[in-house]
This record gives sequence, C-alpha cells and structure tokens, in this order.
Amino acid sequence: MQFRISTFVYDNLKADYFMKAISILGSTGSIGCNTLKVVEHLGDFKVVALGAGRNMTKLAEQTARFQPELVSCETEECAETFLRELHKLGFSNIPKIETGEKGLIAAATCDEAETIVSATVGAVGFVPTLRALEAGKRVALANKETLVMAGELMTKAARENKAEILPVDSEHNALHQCLRGESASEVKRLILTASGGPFRTKSKAEIENATREQALNHPNWKMGDKITIDSATLMNKGLEVIEARWLFGFSADEISVVVHPQSIVHSMIEMIDGSIIAQMGVTDMRHAIQYALTFPDRKESCLPSLDFAKFSTLTFEEPDFDKFPCLALAYRALKTGGTMPAVLNAANEIAVQAFLDGKIRLSEIPKIIESVMNAHETQIVSSLESVLETDGWARNCAIMKLEILEKTASAN
Repeated sequence: MQFRISTFVYDNLKADYFMKAISILGSTGSIGCNTLKVVEHLGDFKVVALGAGRNMTKLAEQTARFQPELVSCETEECAETFLRELHKLGFSNIPKIETGEKGLIAAATCDEAETIVSATVGAVGFVPTLRALEAGKRVALANKETLVMAGELMTKAARENKAEILPVDSEHNALHQCLRGESASEVKRLILTASGGPFRTKSKAEIENATREQALNHPNWKMGDKITIDSATLMNKGLEVIEARWLFGFSADEISVVVHPQSIVHSMIEMIDGSIIAQMGVTDMRHAIQYALTFPDRKESCLPSLDFAKFSTLTFEEPDFDKFPCLALAYRALKTGGTMPAVLNAANEIAVQAFLDGKIRLSEIPKIIESVMNAHETQIVSSLESVLETDGWARNCAIMKLEILEKTASAN
C-alpha cells in the first residue's frame, strides 16, 4: 500500500525535523542582518536564538519576523526597551530574554542550535564563542577577535569537542574554498587581499589629519564603525593574518597581504609549483555567509553572477607598512605569540573608540597600540582566565596612554 502524507502534516514535519536550527550572535549588525537575509533565501533554517547589543528596535523586528525562542541583549534596560518595541509591533509571542555575557552564552550554547553564527564586534564575543565550541557546535565565525585573542584555546576546544569553525570573513572564507581538496604540504603560502581602504592613495600627512567621516567612508564595503576604522588603518588585515594562522595552521612568514582595490579576488593560495588558486566573486558578504551555513554543500545564491565585462582591470600592489603601521604591529604580535595578540586587540579596540569619540587622531591609533605592546611582558596562553586578565590589563594600559596624550595636548 502506498503511504501518503497530507501537505499540512508534511509542512509541520519539515519544520520540526528537516530545518536546521541556527543561533546568531550579533544579529542586528551588518553580518547578522545579512545572515538573516541568507536564511530567508535558503528557506531551510530555523532561527532559535538571537543575540544583540543595544539596537532594540531592530531586534524586535527580527524577533517578530523569525520568532526565536531566546533573545539576548546588553542590559536589563535594553530588555525593557525590547519588550516595548515588541508591543508596538503587536507581537505577543514573547521569547525568553537573557542579558549581558550570560545571555550571549545562552544563545551560543542552546541545545537546539546546530550552527552558531558568531558576528559580534570585538572581545565581547570571545567567551560565548569559546562556549559554543566547547558545546560541540558548528561555529560560522565572523568575530575574528576571538581567534586573535586566544586562537590556541579556540582551536583546542574545537578539536577536543569535535566542533567546526567555518570562516565568514570574506578573505578567510575564500581561503577555505581555495584549500578544499588541496594537501597542506603542497601549499607555499596564503595570500590575503585588502582593498586598501579609503586612504590607499593618500599621503601620511593626509592620513594624520583624516576626519572621522573620511575614515568611515570605505570604498567597497558597508560595515560597522569599528571594522571600518580597522580597514582604514589596515589593522583589520593584520587581525586577519593572525586569524588565518589559527584557522589554517600556516606561520606568519607563510601568510602574505596584497592590496587589491577592486575587491573581486577575495584571497588566493600559492602552491609549491608556483600555481595560484584564487577565489573571486561579487562584493557581498552574503556569499561567504551562505557558504559557511551550507558547507560542505553549495546551494544556488540570490546574488548576481560576477560580470567580468565591468572589470576590465584588476590591480594588485604591495601594502605600505610605513603609511599603515598597524599591519606591521599585527605581524609583530603574531610572531611574538603568547598573550601579545590579545594585547594588540584590546589596545586597538580602546584606541579606535577614542578616535570615533573624537579624542585622538587616526595616526595616534598605532602609537597607542605600540606603546601598550612595548609595556607588556608576554606570557603563554594557559587558560581562559589568563586571556581575560591580559585583555583587562591592556585596556587599562591603553586608557592610561590616552590620558597622557590628552594631558600633553591640553598643555600645548
């Protein structure tokens, strides 16, 4: 006898048994919003948790649309605002609400979620992402700072708990695609491409006096403020070099950076026989996000195909370490190892925020970072606590350096 199932029952079975459960940390940011667009396009993911910071209007809209079982926000005050925003939307199916780091950890480790998209900005995503790996989750990683701070701890947790780390950063996602099926022993080096940011063709003097608005005017990508400033100083590329070391197991000397203003070649690998394998595509983060969510499968994209006729010229050039000293500082931190990358990251976060707040010039960001690095006595990364202690020390040190700068400026 042929077994038949009604459409209604099948649809419910599909929702309960065939959809993949996903949790998104940083859902209201650029990567988080794009992830939800990809989820809508694919149609076979169920959003079970959303973690956000302070944008409660956006979080309420996402909650009403995707109906997660759990949401996380920064503070209790944010939670109250979130409830008011839901009420304005007429949405009555209130999810469980958590706050602070505890809330992000809850979203990162909820039992139902198979894939965790780690898309928070900065060190706030460090502990939740580590907990997700310890829980054996597949982590689609956009929060590069977690690997910069403690790549050894992160990769160890992934190995021991049979968890996966799939890169969402366009450059590392491209490297992941280039390395598929290749033997590591036959790869000579990894080549990360950089757009060069808004100051690629500017002089050191022009960079010195750059305004906040100029630094935030990225030529190719629309991103959050912090990562956009990092792109302007090339610190973002430096952080990516450190991230690549932990994702793929190559040394600092085996990871190169090349400036590619068109951002069509997202990254490349060079084989020992001189062959170059490149990954190319349109300038849109949804490609990398979808690849990470569907790996090892590929699914049809909602993005247009790359139109080669529009790009008659693709150019490449060496990065200028003199104009962009943050890149050199990142290489130094990686080669030093231990707790130094965590110091680099923490000092950079403090300095970038100070620039965004109008307290320092863009050119003073690397000066603050270097002075904090010079003051640090590097230790081995032995535990989560040691990383957090180093992070706190570096932030306090950077704040002290800022105060000295402010006093010197006011005295003059």
